[in-house]
Amino acid sequence: MLGITETLHSSILNEDRILNIYLPPAYLANDTSHFPVVFLLDGGADEDFIHTVGLYQYNNFPWIDRVPQSIIVGIANTDRKRDFTTTGKDSFYQRLLPSAGGAEKFVRFLSKELQPYVAARYRGAEDRTLIGQSLAGLLASRVLWFYPDLFNRYIIISPSLWWNDGELLKTQPVAAIANVKQVYVAVGKEGLAPGNTPHVMEVDANIFADQVRKYAGKHTQIVFDYLPEEDHATVGHPALFRALRLLFPDPQR
Repeated sequence: MLGITETLHSSILNEDRILNIYLPPAYLANDTSHFPVVFLLDGGADEDFIHTVGLYQYNNFPWIDRVPQSIIVGIANTDRKRDFTTTGKDSFYQRLLPSAGGAEKFVRFLSKELQPYVAARYRGAEDRTLIGQSLAGLLASRVLWFYPDLFNRYIIISPSLWWNDGELLKTQPVAAIANVKQVYVAVGKEGLAPGNTPHVMEVDANIFADQVRKYAGKHTQIVFDYLPEEDHATVGHPALFRALRLLFPDPQR
């Protein structure tokens, strides 16, 4: 069986949320070992859960053994346009995503409900990764910027930093970003994004990575990865594969 499906009722979001949870081969019922936990946005079975689990499983094969065996928590969506965005600042953005504005509630859900739920039910270590792409990458960028201690590692792919005319790029992060262990930012050849002012996805992602370098600690590993052969629709899987390889290099080399 690929994973376990559970339902968590969120009082913060006022709805039930479906969780898809993968336990690695070394996770045994009669053991006391703890494992890193990967929190996957867009984690539905018909979203990114299956191919993400596959990449971790592949890299966990004994003859590869590149990535720590990890618990993967996929958070299925109900309204990703609501959960991953702040309120549209003007009529253009309000028309573009009418339900936008739930990012702060969703972050509270992550920190106050989901993480405690996982900690109570599974043997998770303090090593926590957040993965997000597109609007989910925007949310992951926001968590890194303002709530960095929630996770040790961030894998951010094609973040929609154009939202609200690039509002996140105009802010400064909290000081705790210096404690983050690893940040991977990837983007394909994606071009112009929607907005009142021109925003090129590749440029915004590069600016964001530079800002992370500016504010992160000296021990934070930061990787910016440009995949020109991919576009917004195709970059997710190859970028995650590269992220796992770059963040967890082969110890034999």
